[in-house]
Amino acid sequence: MDRSISSIQNPAVKQILALKEKARERRKQGLFVIEGQREIELAIKADYQLETVYYSPDIIAEEDLYSIKDQSDTNTAFVEITYDVYEKIAYRATTEGIVAIAHTRDHSIDRLKITSENPLILVAEAPEKPGNIGALLRTADAANVDAVLIANPRTDIYNPNIVRSSVGCIFTRSIALGTTAEIITFLKQNTIRIYCAALQAAVPYHSCDFKPGSAIVVGTEADGLSKEWLKHSDQNIVIPMQGEIDSMNVSVAAGILIFEAKRQRNFN
Repeated sequence: MDRSISSIQNPAVKQILALKEKARERRKQGLFVIEGQREIELAIKADYQLETVYYSPDIIAEEDLYSIKDQSDTNTAFVEITYDVYEKIAYRATTEGIVAIAHTRDHSIDRLKITSENPLILVAEAPEKPGNIGALLRTADAANVDAVLIANPRTDIYNPNIVRSSVGCIFTRSIALGTTAEIITFLKQNTIRIYCAALQAAVPYHSCDFKPGSAIVVGTEADGLSKEWLKHSDQNIVIPMQGEIDSMNVSVAAGILIFEAKRQRNFN
């Protein structure tokens, strides 16, 4: 029998709001919030452990709820909530009427396992805007890259805005976090060539051979890449610009570079 919550003053509601709003609470509790049916199903598929699923029967279709119940672990609690409670805890009242609390994972770089003989990896140094991080994860999923590495992260990977803007792609890719030095060491130890998106001593991106193990490294639009990356770069690459400005959104640039690598690999 599912439990139910009808008051926005319920401690569970306060817990959800704290997890949504404070990275400190997510780290302390080892929990984070997932909103939306598609995102929850992707998390289940990726073997994330769901602690509790909150649903509003006024919004979610009965067959959709049963589908998630069928996919979930038997230890996952299901709690019915009123429309008012859902409006309080959800970002968008137009979503499917379902929110889950899930356990976080350790994304340390030393836990990352690469199984491909010629991996294609996306590296982002010091990304801060959740929307950009989410877009990078969507790009990485679209290209089926082997891993996304975030160097010197400035934003908690389980920020609900990242989960939302990635449309659940945070669950579909291997993600690892570390310092720039740690990630460079990892790439070199695994014989993965480093291609840095930078203007200095750069060649056009399409002139490079991305078929061997390759890491495409992008920085922030404001600051670019640190000197440490440029020092260890095997080759700096540039996207020739034909307009009036000399930069583009980081996720757009990453998409151009990654899909050139995929083209060279015949999209395998």
